[in-house]
Amino acid sequence: MARVPLAPDNSAIVLIDHAIGFYDLIRSHTREEHINGTVALAKIAKIFGLPLVVTNGHDDAPSGPLFPELAVVLGDHPVISRSEGYDAFYDDDFAAAIEATGRRRLIMAGLQTDVCLAQTALTALDRGYEVYLVVDASAAATRESHDTAVLRLIQAGVIPMGWLAVAAELQHSWTEEATGFVKMIHEHLGPWSHKNGLLTDLSRYAAK
Repeated sequence: MARVPLAPDNSAIVLIDHAIGFYDLIRSHTREEHINGTVALAKIAKIFGLPLVVTNGHDDAPSGPLFPELAVVLGDHPVISRSEGYDAFYDDDFAAAIEATGRRRLIMAGLQTDVCLAQTALTALDRGYEVYLVVDASAAATRESHDTAVLRLIQAGVIPMGWLAVAAELQHSWTEEATGFVKMIHEHLGPWSHKNGLLTDLSRYAAK
């Protein structure tokens, strides 16, 4: 069977429990790395027009509200508050929101990789969805627990990706620039931004 690339008409992005209460629990990635990947993934949904489903516990729960950096990007986008269940599909509103996207490919990221994200991803597989795990927008208490969860999910049929790989597959080519794509790359991919700045300076110098 021929591979069908990710596209706005076949995929949705799902963000699970990116809450400030997990700030001090994350050890698989630095806080900066994790927030960078998470915010980039939210921007990807907006840039390419993918359906976006966001869920978290209630704001007054121990895990608290969403990362402020993520909340800024989401704006007034609805967040599905769950009262119980590590598996987000336990919540009828979440399950309905996923179904309402009309997409069978779910690009997922969340906290923690080995708990809420893993359980939700496994249920999505059971329900017939094709699941992609964005490993650099997900995190866990240790690198070992994150990596083990990723391996478990791969064995179950989940496809691992990074946020840049998701963006590149949706983008197709530099000649088919989506509005905001280059700006997002410069904001979230430090080495590329630095290299672009250097090349720009060299071009200006050469033109003198």
